[in-house]
Amino acid sequence: MTDEIIDLFSDTATQPTRAMREAMLAAPLGDEQRRSDPTVQRLEERIAALLGKERAVLVPSATMANQIAIALHCSPGDEVLCHRSAHVLNAEGGGLAANAGVQVLPLAGERGIFDGDTVRAALRIDDPHQPISRAVVVENTSNGGGGSVWPDAAFQSVVAVCRERGLILHIDGARLFNAAVARGVSPAHWAQHGQSVQVCFSKGLGCAFGAVLALDAELEPRARRIKQRLGGALRQAGIVAAGMLYALDHHVQRLAEDHQRAARLAAALAELPGLEVSPSDTNIVFLRYLRGTAAELAQRLRERGVLVSQGGGRLRACTHLGITDQGLERAIQVFAQVLCGESAL
Repeated sequence: MTDEIIDLFSDTATQPTRAMREAMLAAPLGDEQRRSDPTVQRLEERIAALLGKERAVLVPSATMANQIAIALHCSPGDEVLCHRSAHVLNAEGGGLAANAGVQVLPLAGERGIFDGDTVRAALRIDDPHQPISRAVVVENTSNGGGGSVWPDAAFQSVVAVCRERGLILHIDGARLFNAAVARGVSPAHWAQHGQSVQVCFSKGLGCAFGAVLALDAELEPRARRIKQRLGGALRQAGIVAAGMLYALDHHVQRLAEDHQRAARLAAALAELPGLEVSPSDTNIVFLRYLRGTAAELAQRLRERGVLVSQGGGRLRACTHLGITDQGLERAIQVFAQVLCGESAL
């Protein structure tokens, strides 16, 4: 393997910048569990306002935020509706069953997106033999959908059905800032319509870890109790919250650069033989290798210093804070070398 690594495996590969680390070093600290950390409180207040909610709760990860939300809204035996590619269904270790005792009904839809008619058709009738349809999870952007941003028509139709049928709407906004930047709107454009919404900072925003769950004030006490139960209480968490505050000030609008690089990557790879490239709305590019397995191509790229993830027969490349224009062009060259031979360089 070459010494030069271009890490497109995930946008979780981002590293805190020097300026972010300096902000973390200077942060006033307290005890988060006792609600006495001033930096955490400042972060929670800011996120609540940004998302159009009354309260917000800092947690270690987006997964924990999703788990808290579903346990907060549902009772054991209830059913949660989400897309069949959703993170809550496929990448949280069966947590919805283990932590909330709920079952999941996966929905179909192109690029991780469904509509209100799909939700309505999937709802259970009032019958003791069947679970109660309790909540809907919308993931925006949709990771499994290739970083797709929810169109207003589809999203608002889901909101309308939730209101009509008394369903809870939780928004998994792990990459909600990507969606907002791509559309040129505030994250509240979507977040204001959900009973809860989480945003993650350890992806394109460049923080080491951390997420925030925003919700109505009446739900906050129970959310904090569930957080405690799951082991999410922290101590001097202001050192993390300071990095997250820095990211809000300095790393949100620059997500547009990641989107531009992803578009460049998708366009370049679409010109190479043996690849089927999916559309890219934001910072994620999905590929299918038509001349072998995804694992084989991922290994060949890895041997030449380009890391991508693979699963379900597809490869995924993510642009992020750690990918420069030069690194991206090098990755494109490596793809060409692998697919077309040494002469491509």
